[in-house]
Amino acid sequence: MRALIFMSLLALQGLAMAQTLLLKDDTGREHRLARPAERVVSLLPSLTESVHALGATARLVGVDRYSNWPEAIAKLPRLGGLDDVQIETIAALKPDVVLASTSARSLDRLEALGFTVLRLKSESHADVQRTLVLLARLIGQPERADPLWARLQQQLDAAAARVPARLRGQSVYFEIGGGPYAAGAQSFIGQTLARLGLPNAVPASLGPFPKLNPEFIVQARPGIVMGAEKEQAGLKNRPGWASIPALQRGRLCAFATPQYEILIRPGPRMGEAAELIADCLERLP
Repeated sequence: MRALIFMSLLALQGLAMAQTLLLKDDTGREHRLARPAERVVSLLPSLTESVHALGATARLVGVDRYSNWPEAIAKLPRLGGLDDVQIETIAALKPDVVLASTSARSLDRLEALGFTVLRLKSESHADVQRTLVLLARLIGQPERADPLWARLQQQLDAAAARVPARLRGQSVYFEIGGGPYAAGAQSFIGQTLARLGLPNAVPASLGPFPKLNPEFIVQARPGIVMGAEKEQAGLKNRPGWASIPALQRGRLCAFATPQYEILIRPGPRMGEAAELIADCLERLP
């Protein structure tokens, strides 16, 4: 009888170990969770959107101030941004895990208090796919990542098929905010543009989101310029910009804030972002 009880205890212990989640974040740190996360804090809009797209919106208990989609998160506690994250408020929410970017070093104190912080990189398409796989495991639904990624790929292919032949091969300058930062060829935006048959005016050698000298774009002479709508009215007033082919031909994609936010967030809406770009390209001369 004692042997039977002993064997049963070993079996239960083995089952518990099998259910333990071992997750490695993008800083290389390994995290062990006894069970899938039920209470999640997200400190990056793209991660908030990823959790939602994986069907786990109800597990979000708090988000950063910039997360504004989907509408279902509107009433969640706002926990600041990278520079003023509210450690005490997060701790009071008792999350199983906190999702943040790799640059979120301000969360060291939260880790010192014993909380699990997953720091995730979000610069490329590969980063997004890896994050979706990790988050699907985190919520105990690993089977949800691949279909989501496949749907995103289909959207990218559909958008690529809509790019007018006259614009294929035209170089693009995608401005971040009001500049002088840009989405380079290495960035997830640059990779989307490449997928649409549009080379980047900013070479990969400068990194994903380089800070540029204002003269750089004048010299690069992009065929198309993309960016936030509120910034593009004054482009011709910038020194030398009137000579840029994109401005001379009226090939500007100016995105209103809701659309621009979709474009600059490396998450499950990248396919929708590609469709927005295709929409604009179809309207260009």
